Amino acid sequence: MGSRDWATFAEFVSARTTALHRAAYLMVGDVGLAQDLVQEALVKTYIAWPRLREFGAAETYTRKAITTTAIGWFRRKRWSAERASDRPPDTPAPGHADGVADRTWLWQCLQRLPARQRVAIVLRFYEDLTEAQTAEAMGCAVGTVKSQVSAGLAKLRTLVGDDVLPSEVTIP
Repeated sequence: MGSRDWATFAEFVSARTTALHRAAYLMVGDVGLAQDLVQEALVKTYIAWPRLREFGAAETYTRKAITTTAIGWFRRKRWSAERASDRPPDTPAPGHADGVADRTWLWQCLQRLPARQRVAIVLRFYEDLTEAQTAEAMGCAVGTVKSQVSAGLAKLRTLVGDDVLPSEVTIP
């Protein structure tokens, strides 16, 4: 790889790392694990860089690496459901609005979904990918994406209630 290719890769990493971290965090629910996940995906992207000619292809490749690696980690149970915290759970956080509590509660419900359902919902609704783009990132068929999103939304609705999720979050 020439110095020009390295510069292009470095530019890609600089431009997209924040968005990739955000998506990885939503998938795994832990900042440190999300950083590890993005780092591993970027190593895979670096190795494949000579085949990737443009940012769009590189981002698609990296998202797929993040997605498949996250699902693999879930399957191997690389981490436990316990999360470290900088304050005990019984310590109230003064000044937080009810909206923060609602988002936290919804976040916890999202974390209760199976890995593939959570990944599909994050990619479709947070990352705003199409069904085809989500299928490509997950390495599956569009029909699988539809069924995973449908099952995930159904489970979320049972956890949070029908009236909490916006009606526009539906499967066409």
